[in-house]
Amino acid sequence: MAEPNKAWEMGNRSVAAVEAGDKEGWIALFAPDGVVADPVGPSMFDPEGNGHVGPEGIGAFYDAAIAGNQVRFEFRERYPSGDECANVVTISTTLPDGSKAIVDAVTVYKMADDGEHLASMKAYWSPDDMRFEPAPD
Repeated sequence: MAEPNKAWEMGNRSVAAVEAGDKEGWIALFAPDGVVADPVGPSMFDPEGNGHVGPEGIGAFYDAAIAGNQVRFEFRERYPSGDECANVVTISTTLPDGSKAIVDAVTVYKMADDGEHLASMKAYWSPDDMRFEPAPD
């Protein structure tokens, strides 16, 4: 198994912040010009497909996609290389009504030039591949 790099560690911190519902802590992991593309390309969260840029854009994405939900990540494979780390992951989002949206994805965390923040987090998945589970009775 490859040795974890800084992007691996920052990916862990990103996941911990999202799972804890720590919006400000999550935003603080990114460089001032950091980008979140989740999913990459045009989507329901980003109709133009340009990604969410800077604290304001990343915060708006958080409010639209994460806030009010319980998000869990299951890493299956991780590939650190250079200043990036690619991950094969299942993301499970429990919605306020108890139903779940589940998607398999590849996430890529890239370090910023300062070596202390993320330049980007890109998630490669398609809404067509999302699976849904009804709320428990």
